[in-house]
Amino acid sequence: MPERLPEWLVEQGIGEERAILVGESEILAARVVWDEPWRAGAVAEARLVSRIPGTRRAVVRLPDGSEALGEGFDPALTEGRAVMVRVTRSAIAEKGRTKLPQVRPAAGEEPRPAPTLLEELAGGPHPVRRVPVHGSAFAEAGWDDLVGEALTGEVAFGGGSLVVSPTPAMTLIDVDGPPPLPALALAAVPAIAQVLRRFDIGGSVGIDFPSLAEKAQRRAVDDALVAALEAAGWQGERTGMNGFGLVQLVARLERPSLVARFARAPAAAAARRLLRQAERVGEPGTLLLTAHPAVRRAMRPEWEAELARRTGRRLQWHEDAGLAPAATFAQAIAA
Repeated sequence: MPERLPEWLVEQGIGEERAILVGESEILAARVVWDEPWRAGAVAEARLVSRIPGTRRAVVRLPDGSEALGEGFDPALTEGRAVMVRVTRSAIAEKGRTKLPQVRPAAGEEPRPAPTLLEELAGGPHPVRRVPVHGSAFAEAGWDDLVGEALTGEVAFGGGSLVVSPTPAMTLIDVDGPPPLPALALAAVPAIAQVLRRFDIGGSVGIDFPSLAEKAQRRAVDDALVAALEAAGWQGERTGMNGFGLVQLVARLERPSLVARFARAPAAAAARRLLRQAERVGEPGTLLLTAHPAVRRAMRPEWEAELARRTGRRLQWHEDAGLAPAATFAQAIAA
């Protein structure tokens, strides 16, 4: 049987677009887009609010009144002036705060919204195909397992596990498992390369390998990591392993990773997951949505209305405070 070439599959869900790069019936990479007002690629006329002295950076106000942090501005540009900007990174929520979107000057460009996920992926090297939410393509590729891993941040591999934790400074990947430690570190390398793409992780990444005493052992892990990242198509900069087992990666950051989205907005993530579950219910009847009260509060009225429109059903809620926020369930019941 010929090898299956990687292909992007896209579901346009309610409140969420999601895509998986599938090769040989497994997920190689994933993308999730929520309904953020300003995402990478959008161009808009903004107004300069304030400059950061001694730099080419500034704060600008976007057309909806929200602010963004920009860089590369002409020092002669005065506060209050209109300036065309292009969004290079969407806002990223963190514990207790939200990092502003980032923009750069876009003189001569016309205002336009950010590309849809379909449009963005169509410009890449792999074919793109839209699939229905109620179809089986995502399930067969392992979407539910991927979401489960992203919700917990825990990824098992032969001989150990990874724990992926988003922090304000960087994403941390901790390698855990029994000795021998050189073998554990080498076994973790392919899993790390995979999780970077499967969780859509960019920006600064710290990898905490077990400490290896011998330089030759550390060099072997460095060489294996270089090969694995190259094979995965990862692009960025990398440090060598230091004596404490730490390696740092730096890549372009345009949007929150899957694990960051789920960690910073667990109820909103669970609400979107519940919507997908509800769209996939095949049995006739009223849709009963079961979830923690926090998930109900995170469910926007327009999402419920769209779910009712897409499915042609009445909706009914059952709130259960004893459930974990991620433990959502949708089923059909008699009207």
